[in-house]
This record gives sequence, structure tokens and C-alpha cells, in this order.
Amino acid sequence: MSGNKELYELFREKAEAVSAKVSTIKTLPEAFLYAADLIVNSDNCDAIKDKTITAPGLGDDDFAKLEEICSEKGIKTIRTGLLDNTSGIDVGVTGADYGIAETGTLVVDSKSEDLRLATMISNIHVAILPESKIRATAFDLTAEMNELLEESAGYMAFITGPSRTADIERILALGVHGPLELHILVQEGN
Repeated sequence: MSGNKELYELFREKAEAVSAKVSTIKTLPEAFLYAADLIVNSDNCDAIKDKTITAPGLGDDDFAKLEEICSEKGIKTIRTGLLDNTSGIDVGVTGADYGIAETGTLVVDSKSEDLRLATMISNIHVAILPESKIRATAFDLTAEMNELLEESAGYMAFITGPSRTADIERILALGVHGPLELHILVQEGN
């Protein structure tokens, strides 16, 4: 890891403490291959249904590369219209705008409905976080958050681990209100 190794290590430790899986990557195609392999090699057969990946925030060239990787593995890709596919998204690939090390939290500017849905209805959420966007605390994001919120009203998601809830008997269940798994891919050097 380049940059601040201690900040990355704290982020990884805190994210993994709330059941997220954290790995490092160097390139976006590496992230796309990781996401496709989650479907192909999944031990969680209940999570994988239709062999479908969505990545609504990708540019044209990056989405074409994802489609190429997925087609070789028999995986369908969707970029838009997620509202019409709410029960058939296995993996949602999104970017993360920031990471908060003290809590292992992702911050995602979610103005796009498709982007919001990708983080909420996918069985597995894969978030790509540039290493340079990890901050020590939420307070260290004040200037950036003010700037983002001044641009236009929208949705800002703070994601800490996969969806979880506990019933009155304190039995923890993952994936009840969102993804069963959260995979955070920290892109080195970005």
C-alpha cells in the first residue's frame, strides 16, 4: 500500500469488525474480475440466483470491460433500469467517494436512483474505494461533505458493513434489509 498504511489498516480492521471483506486492487479490471469471481466461485448459493452484475456508475469504457469479463463467465450485466430488476441482482459494483477509518464506513454520493439501488438490493455489494479517499474520522470529511452538498440536493449514504438486524432475542441476521455481503476493494495509488 502506498500512502498512509496506518489509516488503511485501521479502516480495514474496523470494516472487517462489522463483517465487511476488505482487499486491495491496483486496477478497475481487477475489481471487475473479483466481482465476477464472486458469482462463479460463491459458497453462498442462496445469494447467487440469476448470475447478474450491475455497475450503474461506470463510464462507457469501464462498463464495456466489465461486460467483456462477465460474458466470458456467463454472467449478465445491467447498467440502468434497476427498479425493474429488484429481485435479480446478485452483485452490485459501485464506487465509494470516501472511507472513514475510525468506523470502517463508506461514504457514497447516491444521487442516482440506480446507484442507490445497487447498494441496497444486490445480494453482494462490491465497493471500490480509492486509497487516497480514506480519512481518519468523519470530522475530517467536513469540507468535502459541505462541497458535495452545495452542488445539489441528493442522497448521501454512509455504509458500515452488510445489512444487519437483531430480533428481540438478540439473534443477529445479515442481509435482511440489504446486501448479505459487503466487499470493499481499496484501489492502491488512487
